[in-house]
This record gives sequence, structure tokens and C-alpha cells, in this order.
Amino acid sequence: MPGSTVHFERFQPAGTATGEAFEVRLARSGRTLTVPPGKSILEAVEEAGVEALSSCRTGTCGTCETAVLGGIPDHRDDVLSADERASGDAMMICTSRSLTPFLSLDI
Repeated sequence: MPGSTVHFERFQPAGTATGEAFEVRLARSGRTLTVPPGKSILEAVEEAGVEALSSCRTGTCGTCETAVLGGIPDHRDDVLSADERASGDAMMICTSRSLTPFLSLDI
């Protein structure tokens, strides 16, 4: 069955807490933040006082979609298609993390 015909609902995030700490460079603000295990990119950005759009915080709505400028995202959302994930051009910062020690985002 094609992925576009399947619908499901999630009632909790897909697990942002697991994984290693990594750095995220916010290209527009010129800041670099450390995102530790147990914290999402969105949380780290907000704690640093940088504004980012968000809504569900579970990786299901797509509001926090952010362009990736460098690094490899670890997609943990339910929004992007397999092709979109493979391109690595965007990610949902409320749940997804990084597969590389450094990630650059258009924030």
C-alpha cells in the first residue's frame, strides 16, 4: 500500500530523548547551541530565546519544519515522506535529532 494512503495518529512524541548530544548552528541568528540528550532542538532553541514556530511538539503537524543547511538529520517525525527524509533538506525540530555531531539550520 502506498505510504500516502496510510493514516495513523500518535499520542506521544516518537522519542526525542535518546541519542548523543550535538551542536546546532542557527544560521539566521548566528548562534550555536548544544542539544543534550533528553531535549529537543525546539526546546534548546526556545531556551536560547530564539523564536521558532511550533504546535504539536510530537512530530505530527509539520508546523516546526525547518530547512537543513548542513549535517544529517535523524528524522523522528511522522510528517515527511521517505523521499523528503532522504533528501535531508528539511526536518521537524520538535522531535528529530542529528546523526552528525553538527547540524546547521535556517533559523
